[in-house]
Amino acid sequence: MTILVKNSDARRIFLAKQGLGASPGRVLGKPGLLQLIHDIGFVQVDSIATVERAHHQILFTRNQTYRREHLADLLEKDGELFENWTHDASIIPSTFYPYWKHKFRRENDAILARWRRWQGEGFDSSFEETYRRIAERGAVLSRELKAAEHESGGWWNWHPSKTALEYLWRTGKVAIARRENFQKVYDLAERVLPKHHHEPEVDHEGFVDWACRSALTRLGFATHGEIAAFWDLVTPEEARAWVEGHADELRTIRIEPADGAKPRVSHAFADFAGLLETAPEPPGRLRVLSPFDPLIRDRNRTERLFGFLYRIEVFVPEPKRQYGYYVFPLLEGDRLVGRIDMKADRKAGELTVRKLWLEPGVRASAGRLERLEAELSRLARFTGVDDVRYLDGWR
Repeated sequence: MTILVKNSDARRIFLAKQGLGASPGRVLGKPGLLQLIHDIGFVQVDSIATVERAHHQILFTRNQTYRREHLADLLEKDGELFENWTHDASIIPSTFYPYWKHKFRRENDAILARWRRWQGEGFDSSFEETYRRIAERGAVLSRELKAAEHESGGWWNWHPSKTALEYLWRTGKVAIARRENFQKVYDLAERVLPKHHHEPEVDHEGFVDWACRSALTRLGFATHGEIAAFWDLVTPEEARAWVEGHADELRTIRIEPADGAKPRVSHAFADFAGLLETAPEPPGRLRVLSPFDPLIRDRNRTERLFGFLYRIEVFVPEPKRQYGYYVFPLLEGDRLVGRIDMKADRKAGELTVRKLWLEPGVRASAGRLERLEAELSRLARFTGVDDVRYLDGWR
């Protein structure tokens, strides 16, 4: 029998799967941080620091005892996390690295074809020399390779350092050893990843099974397209074939959307009824999400489950923006209740709040505004500023 899942239950399950069902004040520590990233799958990295860089804010939203130095240790000293590509640049548990080898092989031909159309013939002429330079002389910043053009007769002038390094990184030949002022420092992958993560191999069938199974685990319920899109490792056709081939382990469910429209048919593991019973109610605290939070990465899923239409307007011309350059969604309990435009002014030592928009039907009650202001104070301390300044008319 097909289960009809109420919208509130679907939100509760998805929030729990994405690390937002537990108390944000519980003690985390470094082992707990690694487990958190493992459980949600990946944490997107982005250079924009309007308030805080995406990866730090994503983790802080889930646990406010999070420490940046623990993340740095796991990435740069312990080798338990690595940076590479899901749908975007992300921090990923190194235990998943053997599966990324399949992505690297797939990416190799696709990138060469795509970039050849972009750059023209001969664009890859410096790839081998770049790799050899890192192999022989060790870890390098892209700006150091740019300087090397004077030593090598101008080869670097023929092709920008960014392209060669990006190709070698996207195809797994080099890895990010660390960052200096957020700039990537590259080294050979085998010198960055511990052997027990770098050396194991899995066959194609095992790779597809892991990619689909682990995606569905972290989504709780999904269509085959959502399964494929979660990691961006397999195609929708491969995900569909996996679903059809594992019918004995799965069950069909129907998810009620936020707008009360026709339920959406999805797949879940056979023990989904148990998940319905055990998934916790999310904390009532009001929390600020990064625009790159994995909870809202799939914008269509966000709109269906939460009735919340969200787009990043960074690349939208200012006169055409509906809200603002970089606006943060607000999560309260199991609802996305609004969005806020703000910026950390580190020179002035304050978090400047420009504008608040609450969703239709969400009241600007005294209690809700008090919870928001308390959260903004916590976020300000995390970003290293002293005060929160509210501009006139921010409400």
